[in-house]
Amino acid sequence: MTIKDNNQRYGKVSRILHWGLALLILWQFLSAAARFFFEDTSIEAFFWPTHKPVGFLILVLMVLRLVWALLNVKRRPESVNLLAKLGHASMYLLLIAVPVVALFRQYGAGRSFEPFGIPVFSGFEGEKIRWMIDLGSDFHSTLGWILLALVVGHIMMAFWRQKSDKTSVIPRMWGK
Repeated sequence: MTIKDNNQRYGKVSRILHWGLALLILWQFLSAAARFFFEDTSIEAFFWPTHKPVGFLILVLMVLRLVWALLNVKRRPESVNLLAKLGHASMYLLLIAVPVVALFRQYGAGRSFEPFGIPVFSGFEGEKIRWMIDLGSDFHSTLGWILLALVVGHIMMAFWRQKSDKTSVIPRMWGK
């Protein structure tokens, strides 16, 4: 297996980023579900404290993944069709937008942000930045649930294509 992508399958870097992000996204949705369905329980207490740092890690890895994809754009396997291309672009966009609007809310509220002990920005005293708080409050959760629907659709379409034998796409990202 090569490091770079080729027209038949994705390379090692793309696969590591894809499957690593898949696991982090699963964890992120488990933490959101724990917060939504099991508030004030030990399940929420276990998952929820990881939500912000994992969200930041997803953002960093998505930026790396986007850069890697652009560097490999001419070598990558072709998209199955326009709908698949739009679905992937939408997921990429949301995997960046969802944590960014959360960061706006965090900063606008004057709260510092130090995921994994790494200072990203300091908090501040004084008047809050209302538009930043509103942007995060209005869109973070909604965009997150839209992302979940796209991820579920992505998984379903990959398996449907595998089963229907039209275009087997799973081996391109899974491996040999």
